[in-house]
Amino acid sequence: MTVSTHVLDAVSGRPAAGLRVALARRAGDGTGWTAVASAVTDAGGRVRDLAGPLGTGVYQLTFETGEYLRGETFYPQVAVIFEIRDAEQHYHVPLLLSPFAYSTYRGS
Repeated sequence: MTVSTHVLDAVSGRPAAGLRVALARRAGDGTGWTAVASAVTDAGGRVRDLAGPLGTGVYQLTFETGEYLRGETFYPQVAVIFEIRDAEQHYHVPLLLSPFAYSTYRGS
C-alpha cells in the first residue's frame, strides 16, 4: 500500500507547490502518533509516493497550510485522518484548499 496526495489552491486555481505534508500512524492502543514520512508538494501540487509499503491501520496526513498561505488562513494546519483496511491498495488523498475552507476525499 502506498499513499499519495495532490493539493489544489482554490483561490489561485493552481496546484499548491511547496506545501509541507507529513504522514503519521496511530499507535495500536490509540494513545499517540508515530511519524512515517514527510515531503513537500512538487510544482504540480503532488506528492506521488509519500510512503509505502504500509500496513493496515489509522493514518493522519497533516498539511502545513499556514506556511503555504503565509499565515493568511483560518486553518494553519489541516489534519486528515483515514483508515487503511486493505494494504494491497493505493490510497490517494487530495486536498482542495482556500484560506477559509478545505475539502478532501478518497481519490484514485
